[in-house]
Amino acid sequence: MLYKTMISSVLWIFSLYLVYCVMLFLFQRQIIFPAGMAGPAPGPAAVPGLDIVWFDLDGNRVGAWYLPPADDPKQKRRPVVIFAHGNAELIDGCLEEFSAFTQLGLGLLLVEYPGYGRSRGRPSQAGIDAVYTAAYDWLAARPDVDPHRIVLAGRSLGSGVACQLAAKRSSAAMILISSFTSVRSFAGRYGVPAFLVRDPFDNLAAIRTYPKPLLVFHGLRDDVIPFVHGLDIAAAAPLGRIIRWECAHNDCPPDRRAFFKDIAVFLRDAGVLTTSRGRTIRQGFLREP
Repeated sequence: MLYKTMISSVLWIFSLYLVYCVMLFLFQRQIIFPAGMAGPAPGPAAVPGLDIVWFDLDGNRVGAWYLPPADDPKQKRRPVVIFAHGNAELIDGCLEEFSAFTQLGLGLLLVEYPGYGRSRGRPSQAGIDAVYTAAYDWLAARPDVDPHRIVLAGRSLGSGVACQLAAKRSSAAMILISSFTSVRSFAGRYGVPAFLVRDPFDNLAAIRTYPKPLLVFHGLRDDVIPFVHGLDIAAAAPLGRIIRWECAHNDCPPDRRAFFKDIAVFLRDAGVLTTSRGRTIRQGFLREP
């Protein structure tokens, strides 16, 4: 009798676990892509030169904003950074925060995710990859953009977007903020097998063969994506380095002035930025010990 009771209890617990796994499999995209948490989309600010672009993705319009460099308008082809935001953000909140890229002499392209803000559709790795690839191709074809000096950048979930794009299109350098090795690495946090993850964003696999300089920023006190993820990403990249910040996840980077100063040095070392005479600065790119 006791044996039958134990077997019945085990089967009951196993059934509950299967139901839990099925529910998590079905609703995991609401966890990975919480578009509703991003808040309302206030729309573009009155920024001179801001170009509003729309891309068609399976009949759904997905928006992007392009801000040209702030200096030296006579130079025909300029470097550009494509930035991908976190999973609970919108491009609306990134425009002011990252517009300093234009002060360094780079254009800035902010691409929204399907289902976020004013953009239609439903977010997924495949859908985001498709719209970012289309945005890259649109950007590289512009007569005022140097296709050989396109920089990919991403924060949190956006680091996965940048890494996936790097596997499909060429870039001069990459900048990752609060990056992760893969979404599958978090499956254990929810007590489910990794193969149930529908949008893996395997950054570690993508970065191992990335041939250009990579700069990683990560907070030592990050309680969302542990610091070891940033270390593993930087160590796996052939030309990777990491800058450690004394901060958590949502306040990274804590010092925006120092952040862009580090980026300026990195992009000069990578040959993306140029001198005032237009000569590309190429210094030896060194790995951080």
